[in-house]
Amino acid sequence: MAKVVALVDDLFFQAKLLETARQAGVELRVVTSAGALSSEASARPALIVVDLNGRSEPLSAIEMLRAAGNPAPVIAFFSHVHNGLAQRARAAGCREVMPRSEFTRNLAAILAAVRLEGGS
Repeated sequence: MAKVVALVDDLFFQAKLLETARQAGVELRVVTSAGALSSEASARPALIVVDLNGRSEPLSAIEMLRAAGNPAPVIAFFSHVHNGLAQRARAAGCREVMPRSEFTRNLAAILAAVRLEGGS
């Protein structure tokens, strides 16, 4: 199975991520802190997902990964009312940044692509 790590502290969205990953046949690990993300990311997951509106300083977590030389692709999502986060996330090293509604709409396809790439 492919490995995806998600930095998400919203319990309802965690459940959505986990169920969609299960349906896609993708192993997903949810973490709620920058330290836990760093630890999980050391295993070089195929993808990292970050909620930019989380309480765990998500931009700092992304910057910390990049400073440590972690090359894993990062897809981040944000509440549409916080458009400024998108530019800051790209500058921090995100491959893709999208509003939460778009991320949710495309989540199954994003996870299926990870599975098809065979990353683990």
